[in-house]
Amino acid sequence: MTALALDLGTARIRLLLSGSTTIRERPSACGDPEARRWPVRHGMVADMPGCARLVRTALSDAVTERHPPLERVLLGVPVAASRLDRRAAYAAVSSAARCRVTIVEEPLAAAVGCGVDIADPRPRLLLDAGAGIAEAVVIRAGEIADAGAVQVAGQVAGQVGAGEPAEGAGCPPYARERVVAMVADLIARVPAALRATVRQQGLLITGGGARDPELARKLCAELRITVSPVADPANATVRGLACLLGTSGSSGTSAIGRKDIDDDHQ
Repeated sequence: MTALALDLGTARIRLLLSGSTTIRERPSACGDPEARRWPVRHGMVADMPGCARLVRTALSDAVTERHPPLERVLLGVPVAASRLDRRAAYAAVSSAARCRVTIVEEPLAAAVGCGVDIADPRPRLLLDAGAGIAEAVVIRAGEIADAGAVQVAGQVAGQVGAGEPAEGAGCPPYARERVVAMVADLIARVPAALRATVRQQGLLITGGGARDPELARKLCAELRITVSPVADPANATVRGLACLLGTSGSSGTSAIGRKDIDDDHQ
């Protein structure tokens, strides 16, 4: 079976085929160079036809004639994605890939991608800092127990002339403050009996924003918690999705079924 892990980010799209270790990536842009559009905004699909074209182009580079037909795509979406956001992502990817699409929450995939045992009953804190959205989550027993999100893009992706969203450029100062406040609030919401465990295990940072040393310093200083940016943080989500490809009906994954799609036409 040919299956694919797909991380549809605001700035970059990343793909990893089952059985391969080569991550393919390209800017999350479509259209002519002089009129490029960025169909993913703050981690969500804002332009469905544009996103479908983007995925189709990326697939044509990754899945060649020497590969068997694609049978399954594991697609990452933000935890903050609404039901409509998830339907839009599902529709764009399924129309381009023409195969089964399963949705997985990106911070959960990122945790798998950096070696976290997500089945551990002890809660673990992770910050997934992407180019368009930063999400802090508490992972426990294979699920996301609680989460918060902050939009961090300095530019409005998806609009002609807006410029390219810059992955790994670091959070602007206003966004750093909001991210720190979000993580602090998330820790405060952890049940008192588990809070010491969360703090003891520290905070992992994934996503391109993990390369921002000022963000890590600020989190460490203000929250008084160990902060650890992971190795190769921008690829953590797609690596985790690839690890999950071998599982079926994994905890924390949510497929959008036929009924959900039909509801749009009723």
